[in-house]
Amino acid sequence: MKQQQLLTMLELQNDMNTKVHAEWQTQNFEWYRAIWVECAELLDHWGWKWWKKQNPDIDQVALELVDIWHFGLSIMLLKGDSAESIAEQVAEAFSRLQEPGDFRVDLEDFTQHTLATKDFDPVRFAKLMQGGCMDFEMLYVGYIGKNVLNFFRQDHGYQDGSYHKKWGGKEDNEHLVEIVAQLDTSASDFKDQLYARMSTTYKELCA
Repeated sequence: MKQQQLLTMLELQNDMNTKVHAEWQTQNFEWYRAIWVECAELLDHWGWKWWKKQNPDIDQVALELVDIWHFGLSIMLLKGDSAESIAEQVAEAFSRLQEPGDFRVDLEDFTQHTLATKDFDPVRFAKLMQGGCMDFEMLYVGYIGKNVLNFFRQDHGYQDGSYHKKWGGKEDNEHLVEIVAQLDTSASDFKDQLYARMSTTYKELCA
């Protein structure tokens, strides 16, 4: 099932990039730069200041890892391999057993590699997932949820201001969490089910 979930994420990432720019593959966007900036935000959520007590904010750490994953998928899609080949490479990288060390050091290693190569290393990323207590299912559900929500907002007037972010007194991201909890996240059409349920709920509450 991991293979199908990876293919779904690759398809959705290509769709989102295309929505931003129809010819995104030829624009030379600095995806690596977006990654290292997210890495800095990730480190802040983990905590690094020795002069004050800090505990990792695991929920925010997970969100930052999902954001990094968006850009990592984009880099891999630009290499010209088929989606099936990319999914196989990622699945193999994620299957490697690694012993996470100091999360901050692992993050710096990942960031340094990103800056030096302007590339994305799924093996190093998988190590960050392990250190941040994120499994593949959490990555998948977090990724799909955020992308579907972004598409939904764009399709319902986010840019022209006609979109209602609050439905029935709750923000859309709260509805997203509730709807995801009611669905089979392993279904091959999970993203389509999620979008459909969000549309129905939005119409009911914002009619």
